[in-house]
Amino acid sequence: MPSIAVIGASANRLKFGNKCVRAYLAQGWTVHPVNPRGGEIEGLAVACSIADLSGPVDRVSWYLPAELGMDVLEQLTSLKHDEFFVNPGADLPALIERARELGLSPLQDCAIVAIGADPGAL
Repeated sequence: MPSIAVIGASANRLKFGNKCVRAYLAQGWTVHPVNPRGGEIEGLAVACSIADLSGPVDRVSWYLPAELGMDVLEQLTSLKHDEFFVNPGADLPALIERARELGLSPLQDCAIVAIGADPGAL
């Protein structure tokens, strides 16, 4: 099964960080929600930080607001991943530039749409 880390996952079903978790679960992906509050989202244990994730993931989906994301972005360099989606609203130019400086390859696109799901229907 492919796997995804959802950075900025949310328990609020109206937020895209939750819609992403549900969309990928529905398509059979192994989903690793990440939120500093911990707890549970959609029945999954939540990692409090990127450092709490074990093993590589196929895809990262980034939902952190830029003011928080800039502080967390460097942690992503320690997580082996194949794709890094920076979703609309989290894709400020300064964050994209910093990601590239860190050697990351951000894809400025909606990770939900990338798997053929409609965020509005979730």
